[in-house]
Amino acid sequence: MTESRLNLDHIQKILICQLRQIGDVLLTTPGVELLKKRFPDAEIHFFTENKALPVLQNNPYICKIWAIDKKKINNLWQELKFYRQIARENFDLIVDFQQLPRCRWVVLFSRARVKLTYPPPWYNRLLYTHWQKPEPGYAARFKASILKPLGISWQGNRPKIWLKDQELDWAKNYLAEQGVTKKNILITLDPSHKRITRRWPAEHFARLIQLATQKWPNIKFLLLYGPGEKKLAMTISSLSQAENFCVLPEKMLSLREMAACIAHANLHLGNCSAPRHIAVAVNTPSLTILGATSGAWTYPSQEHEHIQLGLPCQPCNKNTCPDIKCLKNLKPEAVLKAMEKRMKDEG
Repeated sequence: MTESRLNLDHIQKILICQLRQIGDVLLTTPGVELLKKRFPDAEIHFFTENKALPVLQNNPYICKIWAIDKKKINNLWQELKFYRQIARENFDLIVDFQQLPRCRWVVLFSRARVKLTYPPPWYNRLLYTHWQKPEPGYAARFKASILKPLGISWQGNRPKIWLKDQELDWAKNYLAEQGVTKKNILITLDPSHKRITRRWPAEHFARLIQLATQKWPNIKFLLLYGPGEKKLAMTISSLSQAENFCVLPEKMLSLREMAACIAHANLHLGNCSAPRHIAVAVNTPSLTILGATSGAWTYPSQEHEHIQLGLPCQPCNKNTCPDIKCLKNLKPEAVLKAMEKRMKDEG
């Protein structure tokens, strides 16, 4: 951290910068809550990308969301105009969790007294007044630890999505229309990921569904998918030879619709991507299959666990791999055992 004294008098307006990814934006919400408790009279604004907007909507701690739509703001002049518009809000405090170029433009234009971030490279240091080295551990704790110079420490706060009663009611009715009743064990399944080193093979997911339906005849799987991923979900459902146990949405669920459905589930199961963090945010137990990523993304509680093969190369955090043994060699039978333990814990 820089040696200049931190002036926390009269903090009336705060800007948080976290553009992407969706899961990372959600993992920033504990920091939002902590900032509001530290500065209860301050307005908190949030700067993010449009695709992450749904996980922040209805958050009672956020006064305004500045969501950049890259499809509409598609040239430098429009961008600079938008960044200056944000900066003109006269923030007293900016917390930059990401240091992406778009964040740095806003920081540059702002006259905030305190501009806090994690240790920046030498060429960005003039943009910030203070920085704090993050503490290792769970990802939300890692982020929130940047707030230490403000007298803030992470207290086990989990990420949160603030769903409305209408949204939860919609999900309940939607699931009922798909044949999911109170007698069913509902598992939301996230089989997709854009990185192959974080995506358990489709045939493994299909085999797991097959094994699970044999063990729990009242089980139902809601297969989640994002843009361009429906074909994968259809393939898994077909390969499982248990299509009657699979609910495959005709059209892609929105982020908040997905969150509301996960809130009604007994367990969320899948890869290391945004839905696992959504499960934490709506208080649904989760089991995550890990390949290249580390266990630092798992919320530290009995309700949220991960399973991994434990090879010497894990976690590598790489996006490519010639054989992906960490995922291919993690058999469905091993994941089924982990599921069984979760079911016993919940039952």
